[in-house]
Amino acid sequence: MTYCVAVKLKAGMVFLSDSRTNAGLDQISTFRKMIVYEKPGDRFMCLLSAGNLSISQSIREILQTEQLKDPDGGEPITIWNARSMFDATRVLGSAVRHVYQRDGEALRRSGIEFNASLIFGGQIRGEGMRLFQVYSPGNFIEATAETPFFQIGESKYGKPVLDRVITPDTPLEEATKCLLISMDSTLKSNLSVGLPLDLAVYEADRCASDRVVCIDEHNAYFHMLRSTWGRKLREAFDQIAAPNWDPAGPLAIPGGRHAALRKITDPKDRLI
Repeated sequence: MTYCVAVKLKAGMVFLSDSRTNAGLDQISTFRKMIVYEKPGDRFMCLLSAGNLSISQSIREILQTEQLKDPDGGEPITIWNARSMFDATRVLGSAVRHVYQRDGEALRRSGIEFNASLIFGGQIRGEGMRLFQVYSPGNFIEATAETPFFQIGESKYGKPVLDRVITPDTPLEEATKCLLISMDSTLKSNLSVGLPLDLAVYEADRCASDRVVCIDEHNAYFHMLRSTWGRKLREAFDQIAAPNWDPAGPLAIPGGRHAALRKITDPKDRLI
């Protein structure tokens, strides 16, 4: 299992992935789930992957050379000459289908599902930033102002903080902090997600980034964030009043349109 998350803001984009891969309880390996494609001044693109490792590695390899026919009769479209992130994502979808055509039937005969989830985003000079989630058939959806982030892999533990914090207007550094907290929540609750982490932060309209780092257990900032977040959560929890079971208390007094659950006290009682 893995956890990858990416967010598109007005100020830029943030991409974050773990690097743990499990093939059983006693076989834990480290494989990078992020790859950055950059032509400074022209394009910046970041790909995150989850699912079957052999499939995602094949997709990444084929993506380097995958081509689409140009409907206008020009040179074939690749991720390196695509004029829009939409076209670059079409190339990625084609690479996914390429791998399926090559390996899908053999995997099926072995009882293995063709499983790949991808996040692909960035900016190509001449258009705004765009962020996509790509599915196993090669189709995809795009992030919007209402849904500015995508998650793949073990997403449920890290989603609540994203829902509460992330909006298109969130500052870039604040969003970076939020994604790291989202990752820490996942690390805390699921052993199949683990360090080190790959983090890429992109500022809008630069078409390049110098903020690509690897975070391991020795990283001072991440260590501070983990300990502070845990402590502050506990402090917030302790400041919330405990339930009051007094008959006149707010918990015991009926305040909604539903009655309390009816108890079954006799074998002849019926649920309805």
